[in-house]
Amino acid sequence: MGGAAILMSSRVQDKHKAKYKLQHIVRTITAQDDQSHGCVYQQGDPENKEGVSISKNIVNVSGDALKKNIASLGPLVLPLREQLLYLFSIACRKLWSTRRTGIYTPNFNHAFEHFCIHSGGRAIIEAVERNLRLRKQDVEPSTMTLYRFGNISSSSIWYELSYIEAKGRMKRGDRVWQIAFGSGFKCNSAVWKCVCDVKPDTATAWRDTIHSYPVDITRTN
Repeated sequence: MGGAAILMSSRVQDKHKAKYKLQHIVRTITAQDDQSHGCVYQQGDPENKEGVSISKNIVNVSGDALKKNIASLGPLVLPLREQLLYLFSIACRKLWSTRRTGIYTPNFNHAFEHFCIHSGGRAIIEAVERNLRLRKQDVEPSTMTLYRFGNISSSSIWYELSYIEAKGRMKRGDRVWQIAFGSGFKCNSAVWKCVCDVKPDTATAWRDTIHSYPVDITRTN
């Protein structure tokens, strides 16, 4: 099984073929921090086979990288009201010099209709869901991709986009936030806007099973 081929173009003559328009890309690298730099690394095992080791700090590291990424992305995508509420909460916290005053988490559902989160593990998805206060339906494409295909690293965001399309949920004008993580440590965001009426594609990795999703993963653990 495989995903549909992804073709990107910046040629004007290809505009009429496009399903999405890329609006923003924000790339955050935290390699200057030793904990971040060393949380994902390649090394050999006792049998001299190369593999990738992931630190227990991965959730905290990815969370910190995401916060920095959002600090750059937020002003580009969030409505003014959400930005003002966020800034006001920071000002209040500094003014009263107490951690009892929480920082407002912007409602990203005012900026996006769909979310494609790097499905590097259930803990990663749940951490993003919790920190951004997303709904269960917002992380459904990510959790179902992890359930069916496992950890397929950053390529998972394209399987998730395909899931949304296969479900018939993508509409003209919808906005999509893709969030991916990588060693280094890196957090990358891509913001797309749907520019056409997307019909479910019968040639994707979900073609034979989309009708059976979502599944209740709490019963499979």
